[in-house]
Formats: sequence, structure tokens, C-alpha cells
Amino acid sequence: MLVLEEIFKSKKCEQSDQFNLRIHRGLSWLKKSVELDNDLDLKFIGLWVSFNAIYAQDLGVIQDRQSFRQFLTVICRADDEHKIYNIIWEKFSQPIRLLLDNPYVFQSFWDYQNKKVSELAWKEDFNKEKNKVSRALQEKDTVDILFVIFNRLYTLRNQIMHGGATYNSSVNRKQLQDACNILSALLPVFIYVLLENAKTLDLGMPFYPVVQVS
Repeated sequence: MLVLEEIFKSKKCEQSDQFNLRIHRGLSWLKKSVELDNDLDLKFIGLWVSFNAIYAQDLGVIQDRQSFRQFLTVICRADDEHKIYNIIWEKFSQPIRLLLDNPYVFQSFWDYQNKKVSELAWKEDFNKEKNKVSRALQEKDTVDILFVIFNRLYTLRNQIMHGGATYNSSVNRKQLQDACNILSALLPVFIYVLLENAKTLDLGMPFYPVVQVS
């Protein structure tokens, strides 16, 4: 965190106000999440808000899947030091595999629980995505894996933020722990890559700019 903050301070004058605002907000929530290792629910929320701060341009993070995939493609391409690649394929390959194999962070599973789709339909969807993930793992396709990871995390985010889980519940500890570990590793690298490529990765004005209230 200290290294990221120092890099941010050293580059601040070179970057647009809107870019600096995104990074400032993202760092503030990331920094807070570091203090919440004993509270996975709040840690996950802090990490997700940090991600929203650096990326989101509208109310939804992954509403526009094509633009989000493009963001992942561009940020991976800009990662000259291969930090994202190393996280996905070396440091956190096992937690990522477990998360992607977990039906409780797969939206279609919950659609089945809410009688929106049949049991057969959700299982077919799950198996199709498992095959897709398996191919991406074999080919070491970082963007594909990141895209699926964030879709799964988005399901977990919805469950928590919409009151679909009890605070400190024993039921969802495993997926929350994996999610926090993965986000805690990825977000500092995302911010670092953004800082190193501010001119090409400036995403414009955040949906909620700073407004002075008189």
C-alpha cells in the first residue's frame, strides 16, 4: 500500500483530475480493506468498492460485458511486468480453480433456487462454463479467466449487498475467503498498471464526481 501511495503521489501532477480521483478513491477503500482481515464480509465489500472506484463508469460494474472485457484485455496488455499473469497462473491458481468450481457463486444456480430455470438448465450452464474455463486454463488465457472470475465475484457481491446472506455466516466463508484473497492480490496490481499507463488507461469522469455542497 505504501509503495502504491508513493507512486500515486509522484505521478499525480502528470495525470488528469478525473484519473486521480479514481485512484484516490480506489486506494482509500483498498487501504481500509487491509485492516479488515478478521471481518471477511466487510473486507469483501471494501475490496469491491475499491474495484468500482477505479473502473466503474455507471451504476453497474459488469452490465456492459463487452466494455468490461475490453478493460480486462487492455489492462492485461499494458501489464509489461506480467504481474496479473503471475497472480492468476502461479500465486493463486488453486484458490481461483476452487472459486470457479463453486456453484454457490454461479448465478444460474441461484436462478434455479428461485425457480427461474430448471435443475437441468443450471447444471448444463455450469458444465458449459466449466468446459470453457478448462480450455482457458489449458491455454492460459488470462483475460478469459479474469472475466469468469469477476462474473462469479459479481454474484457473490449481489448476494451480500442485496441482503442475501447473514453477517459472518458460516455458510459462505469459503467463497468469501477465496474472493478476498483473489481481489486483495489483483487490485493493487490493477492500480499499479493504471498508474503506469495513465494516459492510455484514463477511463474518464467517475459516475459520481466530487460536488461541493453549500
